[in-house]
Amino acid sequence: MSAQQLTVRREIFPIRGAFRISRGAKTEAAVVVAEVADGPHRGRGECVPYARYGESVDGVVAALETMADAVASGLDRAALARQMPPGAARNALDCALWDLEAKRSGVPVWKLAGLTEPPGPLVTCYTLSVDEPEIMAAAARERAPRHPLLKMKLTGEGDLDRVRAVRAAAPAARLVVDANEGWTLDQLHGFAPVLAGLGVEMIEQPLPAGQDEALRGVDCPVPLGADESCHGLESLERLRGLYRVVNVKLDKTGGLTEALAMTRAAHAMGFEVMVGCMVATSLAMAPAMLVGQGARYVDLDGPLLLARDREPGLVYDGAVVQPPVAALWG
Repeated sequence: MSAQQLTVRREIFPIRGAFRISRGAKTEAAVVVAEVADGPHRGRGECVPYARYGESVDGVVAALETMADAVASGLDRAALARQMPPGAARNALDCALWDLEAKRSGVPVWKLAGLTEPPGPLVTCYTLSVDEPEIMAAAARERAPRHPLLKMKLTGEGDLDRVRAVRAAAPAARLVVDANEGWTLDQLHGFAPVLAGLGVEMIEQPLPAGQDEALRGVDCPVPLGADESCHGLESLERLRGLYRVVNVKLDKTGGLTEALAMTRAAHAMGFEVMVGCMVATSLAMAPAMLVGQGARYVDLDGPLLLARDREPGLVYDGAVVQPPVAALWG
């Protein structure tokens, strides 16, 4: 078997229109791809460096490039977890190593991971970026016939008008909302009863992560979900009593290895699980499909927000996304 060789690439994928959350808007997805080859076989993983967590494309590329010698010496996933901290860089390399092992062995990742059944299709949220109420309502009206679960990005002032407008435009849709740390505790207390009346199923990350201890003891009529407050396994214990749902994203956990372990631990601790994503291509979504098999909420719509995706990519039929083919990943 040839020595493993690591290649790191930066890639840009334009977003259809613009994607807006409480922290701002962007028009393109900047991703980093790690590829590990051993001669005839290659494995790939994709990550999205996220400035909110102190990451940048340059920083992630540099972190991955420092791993080239370790990869050449036969780095495996267990050693990777000891040598790199959780985050986007480790995610790309962890997923590349899973993919390489699958390609080398001819055994799909779901079997390598010890799952009892092959992954099946999932129903994903479709995300409405934050905008004026009438614009969000128009987007909901267009998407709701094929996307029964809509996830609304919110920001604070005017959010109740946004949700009312979307509910009127899509009366049968299931709704979850994501404030991306954009609310105050007073806003949560004021918004939550109204949102419950509008049929909102979950409120994701209402407060800044550093302030969410204020949620302890709050009797919220809508279940609360942790995103920016939830990273790897070590974050779960602190979230008890604050949130009922945890959002597992591979770019936060540092890859599929910890995401699967975190999902098992979260269920054992009584949390419901949401599997989420950054705005990225099908290569980033493919490993998360395995995590999504046991999730209460699936939010893997990243490729639907792009102007173009990879070929081959995941197959979406409205909200239903099929598992990846081996030529993509796994």
